[in-house]
Amino acid sequence: MVHSMTAFARSERTGPHGTLIWELRSVNHRYLEPHLRLPESFRDLEGAVRDALRQGLSRGKVECTLRLVEDTTGKPLQIDRERAAQLIDAAESVAALIKQPAPLNPLEVLAWPGVLVADAADPQALNAAATQLFREALDELRQGREREGTELSKLLNERLDSILEEVATLRQQVPLMLALQRQKILDRFAELQGEVDPQRLEQELVLLAQKSDVAEELDRLSTHVGEVRRVLKAGGAAGRRLDFLMQELNREANTLGSKAFDPRSTQAAVNLKVLIEQMREQVQNIE
Repeated sequence: MVHSMTAFARSERTGPHGTLIWELRSVNHRYLEPHLRLPESFRDLEGAVRDALRQGLSRGKVECTLRLVEDTTGKPLQIDRERAAQLIDAAESVAALIKQPAPLNPLEVLAWPGVLVADAADPQALNAAATQLFREALDELRQGREREGTELSKLLNERLDSILEEVATLRQQVPLMLALQRQKILDRFAELQGEVDPQRLEQELVLLAQKSDVAEELDRLSTHVGEVRRVLKAGGAAGRRLDFLMQELNREANTLGSKAFDPRSTQAAVNLKVLIEQMREQVQNIE
């Protein structure tokens, strides 16, 4: 089963010191590119989060955001007096260099990171809870990518069915189109019988036969369709392989278009290119 690279997941858990919230967003990308937004007190988790992403995902740009909404209800405010004193000393040192410094606002001191602290929490317990919660969010993200991958597979298989229908129709029509074109050439030369070299007629018929020989292109289209189905069924990190197969399908459709000698074969080549382009756009989202 293939997976999409587009998904969203959110998980949260409330504990004694507040609510932990993970939000994960992933979009398509050539490689796995994590972007982490962690509170300063959770920086130690970065290595574990990156390892979990590498083990769980192959491709995609993934934004991982962790928030801690602290529960301060009924809890007294606590001040890190040592840090506040250091901040005030630094501010006074800078003020001495200024001719008319503004007075130091106590609320600005309290707003400085690390001065106003919450009730002391066990950092190891918080990190363990955040790590477990991240695994749950990552599982949800993978499930979302899997569900969308299933839908993408259905869409691709529908387009593959349409390609095979175009190929089958064109395979049936080629002999009829060739016979019609051959008769047109014979009629034209019959009108000019006294003025045209018979060898020229033979050359025209040979050229028509060569140009109308699209059996190889039709066979390759069918083969590529079978390979795309096999890759979709095998699943895993299939995006790059599928992208390559889209290029090969498009190459055969272009060759059909260059060999077209009848409006019906021209239209068939156009229809095939439209279907292949629709598939190519969907394949860009597959992991």
